[in-house]
Amino acid sequence: MAAETTRLERISVDPTVVHGKPRISGTRVTVQVILELLAAGETFEEILDEYDELSREDIAAALEYAASVAGGLQVQALVA
Repeated sequence: MAAETTRLERISVDPTVVHGKPRISGTRVTVQVILELLAAGETFEEILDEYDELSREDIAAALEYAASVAGGLQVQALVA
């Protein structure tokens, strides 16, 4: 994926927030939570209804992050 189209800048890691798990920047919603909700069958719309602080781009960023990690890439998240 080209750098100009990446959503990874929406992902951050801070050891003092949610135990340093990758999360959507500015929130306490982790990539793991988003992936678990999607795996359980929730739609983007259902997740957005449940988490007002998220956008469609945030959910897509979580998926992009997970795909990159699953593909063996070392992902550098924004460290706050």
